[in-house]
This record gives sequence, C-alpha cells and structure tokens, in this order.
Amino acid sequence: MDAFLATFVMIFLAELGDKTQLIVMAFAAKYRWRQVLAGMTLGIFAVHALAVGVGSFVGELLSPERMTLIASLIFLYFGYWTLRGGDEAEETVADSCYGPVLTVATSFFVGEMGDKTQFAAMTLAAQWQAWLPVLAGAVLAMVLADGLGLVAGSCLKRFLAPRRMRLLSGVIFLAFGAAGLAQLFAAR
Repeated sequence: MDAFLATFVMIFLAELGDKTQLIVMAFAAKYRWRQVLAGMTLGIFAVHALAVGVGSFVGELLSPERMTLIASLIFLYFGYWTLRGGDEAEETVADSCYGPVLTVATSFFVGEMGDKTQFAAMTLAAQWQAWLPVLAGAVLAMVLADGLGLVAGSCLKRFLAPRRMRLLSGVIFLAFGAAGLAQLFAAR
C-alpha cells in the first residue's frame, strides 16, 4: 500500500498544471468528454506500463541502497526541473484520421514520453519493486489529475495559477529527494 500511495500522491501533484492537462482541455473543446476520457486513459496506461516495466527491470539489477540514492537524486533533479519550468511547452490539437479516442491516446502517449511523471513512475517502480501498486497509483493519479483538466480545466486555471501548481510540484519532488537521502544517510 505504501508504493501505491506514494506513487499516487507524487504523480497526482506532479501532473497538476502539466502540459497534458492543457492537451485534455484542448481535446475537450473538440471531442465528446467520453471520447477524451477513453483516449486519455488508454494513453496514460500505455506510457506508464512501459515506464513501470523498465523501472522494475532496472530495480532488480541494483541494490536497494544504490536505487535509493539514484531515486533521491532523480527526484531532486525533477524538483529543480519543475521549479525551472522546463516542460511547459504548449501542445496543439491536430486533426487525425484515426478518430477521437486513438488521437487522444496517441497524443497522450507522445506528450508523456520522457515527461517527469513517466520518469517518476519508472523510478518508483525500481525503488519499491512493486510494479502493480506503482502502475495502479500512477494510472489512477494521472486519470484523476487530467480528469480535472477535462471537467474543470477552465475553473482550475482561474483559482490556481500554473506557476503555483508548478511550485507545489517542485517542492514535493525536492521533499521526496531529500527524504530519500536522509533515509539513506541515517541507515549508515
């Protein structure tokens, strides 16, 4: 349960104000909400299943101490990256001949490839060595966070500025990184 909860909280907060929420808002203006939700969920599952699979494999090759150190450093980097605002590039909605669901799923897959939430899921899977709870936590967090963009994106934008959401996400990543390093050094 710890792996699920840690993954859920980290991914949910990191996704708030992220570019894929902007993608959802754009698609919601173009397609029916059910089509956007289905495509979004399909894309989220595919990209995070890939990340968790790779993370689980890497986690089996490294000692728990080494993985904690690597995960902590990666989370510190994510905190820096998030606070710097490095991945907030705007995405555009293009017409596709594949229909709304596959268009949204493909856009999500491409939009999340190499994103901090994908790397976070990969790192958490390697660290926890519990692929199913990490995958479930990541997918549920992404669907709920991006569902907010689908249902209340315009309201969320009025009440919580993207800069504040980015600041909160960055602080959370830094806290996870610092806590991991503290745990590692306390054990020595």
